Amino acid sequence: MEQFLIGLKLMLTWHNVMFALLGVAVGIFVGSIPGLTVTMATALMVPLTFQMDPIPAIAMLLGVYKGGMFGGSISAILINAPGTPAASATVLDGFPMTQKGQALKALKMALYASVTADTLSDVVLILVAPPLARLALRFGPPEIFSLVLFSLTIIAAVSGRSLIKGLLAATLGVLFATVGMDPVAGTSRFTFGYVEMLKGIGLLPMLIGLFAVSEVLIRVEAEVKEGIKGIFIKDSDRPEDRRVSWVEFRRCLRTILRGTALGTFLGAIPGIGSTITAFLNYGMAQRASKHPERFGQGELEGVAAAESGNSAVCGATLIPLLSLGIPGDIVTAVLLGAFMIQGIAPGPTMFQEHGRVIYALFVGLMVCNLGNLLIGSLSVRAARSVLRIPQKVLYPTILLLCFVGTYAIDNSLFDVQAMFFFGILGYVMRKFDYPLAPLLIAFVLGPMLENALRQALIMSEGDIGIFISRPISLGFLLLTVLTVSLIAFRIWRRTASKD
Repeated sequence: MEQFLIGLKLMLTWHNVMFALLGVAVGIFVGSIPGLTVTMATALMVPLTFQMDPIPAIAMLLGVYKGGMFGGSISAILINAPGTPAASATVLDGFPMTQKGQALKALKMALYASVTADTLSDVVLILVAPPLARLALRFGPPEIFSLVLFSLTIIAAVSGRSLIKGLLAATLGVLFATVGMDPVAGTSRFTFGYVEMLKGIGLLPMLIGLFAVSEVLIRVEAEVKEGIKGIFIKDSDRPEDRRVSWVEFRRCLRTILRGTALGTFLGAIPGIGSTITAFLNYGMAQRASKHPERFGQGELEGVAAAESGNSAVCGATLIPLLSLGIPGDIVTAVLLGAFMIQGIAPGPTMFQEHGRVIYALFVGLMVCNLGNLLIGSLSVRAARSVLRIPQKVLYPTILLLCFVGTYAIDNSLFDVQAMFFFGILGYVMRKFDYPLAPLLIAFVLGPMLENALRQALIMSEGDIGIFISRPISLGFLLLTVLTVSLIAFRIWRRTASKD
């Protein structure tokens, strides 16, 4: 309680609150534009935090994350184009409501469901993360290796339609992580004579390239092929079609609470992601409804289900990041990089070494939720102007921000070249349906995996039996084998049924 009160005092300064609210505003703005993902927005904001103190820097990025989750629903509801992948399920009932003239009602329900689920998820984070971190302090190198291996398997398995493609992407990420100096022997690896590569591949050039640059390339290609399609948005003059009454909110509350529970549970598992939880909660809400036939036709409860399912993931994905040092999704992988830039290493010792900062950020999460409610309420009416930004202005501006943000890291053109390399790589991977998340998260976790493996082998003098002789390590290894076996069996059964 003492640390929480100190964190409250540290966070509630006008300077810190201003940056948190700025992050929320940026997140809503960027999230509402189709093609500009929350990951892209967070990655582009990271270079701005280099000279900032840890609390306002991370609070701003958390604000971008939370604002972006709601922002994605704006374009999903208004123009049938989800601003973020997490808002894909919102399209199912959001846009039909717009076609009925109920756009404002749908946007307000999306906002209320998003903020409610996000806030409750943050409460779970505050209660669960500290004791989980204390438990993780008992982990030695064998346990850490097995845990990271299990996490990578889960992430590779659920990040795409193909387990093989997910594993290949994760393997590529680990390979990129080995570039630079060997942490034990001190020799160079895979540098190909480039001095700039001795320090390894930079996280930010990879991040910005994989997600921002590749997204621009994908979108530009789509615009060239298909052209820009305009959608007429009509408004109803009836007051009941422009607001959410207390009776309507209470009718959807059970669905929102179900989405919160589901999103919090699944979000704490690395790699599940907000898109999956949104669709799962949508399906559960439809099955539990007295009128399932209304779903997909403009049902308010469908919007609440989708938005509560995806927003509850925000707080939950921070649980493995803060307590174990393992990102729960792509955005928290970006946040991991931001923490490391600030000299803070997420993981079990984080609450001991930087307890005041962490509890200040817990308060910051609540500030961001309040800001999301206030700024979101203002943004629903102004949403149309955001959606009218010309594409020929938008995409060059994004590329300029990518260039400036990457160059500012070390004033290095080599980083810019690396960014464009990963932009092209990300474009090619997406064209061939290879998921990007396993590559990025494996790149971040690769050094941890390698160090834990080598430390464990040094401890055991080369005996690999150390990984199965310790109960926790053995448990994670068995879970890894079970995960791969279940997915392989599912693939085999699907193939057999087709034959």
